[in-house]
Amino acid sequence: MIKKLMILAVVLTVSFAFATNLPAKEKESASVEKTLKIADKPEVLSAEEERLALYEAFEAVNSSMPSQNVFTDALKGYEKLEAEDHIEKEILTVVDFSLPSTEKRMWILDMTTKKVLFHTYVSHGKNTGGKMATKFSNTPNSLQSSLGFYVTAETYYGKNGLSLFIDGMEEGFNDNARDRYVVVHGADYANPGAIKRLGRLGRSYGCPAVPTALSKDIINTIKGKSVLFIYHPNKNYLQNSQFLNPQVA
Repeated sequence: MIKKLMILAVVLTVSFAFATNLPAKEKESASVEKTLKIADKPEVLSAEEERLALYEAFEAVNSSMPSQNVFTDALKGYEKLEAEDHIEKEILTVVDFSLPSTEKRMWILDMTTKKVLFHTYVSHGKNTGGKMATKFSNTPNSLQSSLGFYVTAETYYGKNGLSLFIDGMEEGFNDNARDRYVVVHGADYANPGAIKRLGRLGRSYGCPAVPTALSKDIINTIKGKSVLFIYHPNKNYLQNSQFLNPQVA
């Protein structure tokens, strides 16, 4: 907006100066022509400016959003996966494990309508922490959550009912997700009532478990190649993720 106002000010100033030396009819024509020429030039935004503009577009029509820095990181991976043709659904799910499990820390965003489809609770792994998530692993049987970008896959019915496979796209951080059966599923311990009993949500074996009342709707919304991003300000991940740091080999 600031840039646009500055451009408009320049346009008016130049137009006025130019028009004062012209006959009356030509003054109006010259002013309009010069304004149109400048207005026709597209404003080139940097990648960061485009991400900020998109965040503001979401924020304008939704009551709750992930923090701006988490959203920006999520967009970096989303853009990479989109460019590599991994995405078939323009849906971005963001899980912010820097927040306690007593807060709603999962957002499901429709990237076309700019609407938040779901904002709800999500559990982390048993060995990842209590109320707060602090430890993460890609190792089988670790019972810990894994950070990074995933692409959602197919569904199946298991002991937790309808469940959704997610494929980890980051080697060393979450690429063992399918072998570990880290999936999206509903769980009683992920219901908000658990917070009243335990002072936190219950914990999974590493899965991002969601409230049972929403699980089917969530799974059916995000299944079939949409993006899931699990965030935490973990130094190792933030410094070594190739999705967040393209220069990392």
